[in-house]
Amino acid sequence: MFETSSIPTDDKSTLYKELAQQASGILAGESNLIANAANFAALVFNTLPDINWSGFYLFDGTELVVGPFQGKPACVRIALGRGVCGTAATTRETQLVRDVHAFEGHIACDAASQSEIVVPLVKADGTLLGVWDVDSPSVARFDEEDRKGMEELCRVFMANVA
Repeated sequence: MFETSSIPTDDKSTLYKELAQQASGILAGESNLIANAANFAALVFNTLPDINWSGFYLFDGTELVVGPFQGKPACVRIALGRGVCGTAATTRETQLVRDVHAFEGHIACDAASQSEIVVPLVKADGTLLGVWDVDSPSVARFDEEDRKGMEELCRVFMANVA
């Protein structure tokens, strides 16, 4: 369906542009949140190098609940304000964590994870949909270019959810 092996992984700017184009293509014409989230998570997981988890935590009105993802089994529920995901949800700011062991209150769902980036997903009306979470087994895997790229990917995702 979509070819990810042709995307250059050594040029992050180009990588994220290509990923955004592919995400737009995958999401176009589909309004089901779960279907779109599942394909989005699979696309990112199978394209980005050096990651061990990518997926969604969706806000149920009280807490974050694991949604579609790729990787090892994950924590099912995360309280707002707790861990990297709960912090991103509460502050509504992207959390770029170079070393998860230095993040006070980090929740270790997978002991192999060493760095993490979490982008809050906020609807046009200001309500929280959830968060987009990506983990890596390498310390300092994510940088400002990843932040920009992930935030753009999330804009593409949010433009295609009901």
